[in-house]
Amino acid sequence: MRIRRVLLLPVLIPALISGCSSGPNFVAKLEPWRAEEESACLSSGVLAHTQYAASRSALGGPSVCGTERPYELTAVDDGRGTLKPAALLRCPMIPQVERWVRESVQPAAHYYFNSHVVEISVAGSYSCRPMNHVSGAKLSEHGYANALDVAGFTLADGRKIPLKRDWKNGDVAEQRFLRAAHRGACERFTTVLGPDHDRAHHDHFHVDLARHGRNGLKRICK
Repeated sequence: MRIRRVLLLPVLIPALISGCSSGPNFVAKLEPWRAEEESACLSSGVLAHTQYAASRSALGGPSVCGTERPYELTAVDDGRGTLKPAALLRCPMIPQVERWVRESVQPAAHYYFNSHVVEISVAGSYSCRPMNHVSGAKLSEHGYANALDVAGFTLADGRKIPLKRDWKNGDVAEQRFLRAAHRGACERFTTVLGPDHDRAHHDHFHVDLARHGRNGLKRICK
């Protein structure tokens, strides 16, 4: 849970804050929009009928890490697509993950394989750490439960499509499916980083809802 006294801290919290009890340090910035956005999502009732998102009491993160009310997301698309392992996310992320899978990933699976996704391989969700695990860097969106890393998909016919193998070396259908999923993510998240971005993302999609630019409306899709 995010400690409320963080609101009394300076705008820039020194890089002496540890990403975990014995892990690397990070720099965290006071960003009021996070609490406002989460409060609006919670009050909207958007998750009221989502039986695959269970409220958690806390995430166990120190300092500014975490979120007011974390959720454990176990599946999307009315349970047809299981997340393994389950993802720990804040409220605003869950509807966007749902829309991405339902409106982009599943249609692409039907188009290229005449099948549907039954499992989404989660490489990361909540983690109180600096960006790219670099000590002294800015606190990752994972530290706010505002990011999801996806390493691959499993279809109903048993076919597995991992990004590490198939983004560049898969057959035509596999590569096109993964690129369709990437394009769809760019329509629903403010940050999307894939295997073509850098070595750190060579084997997964990173998606989050960070705000970019002066007005917060800039999108990053790589």
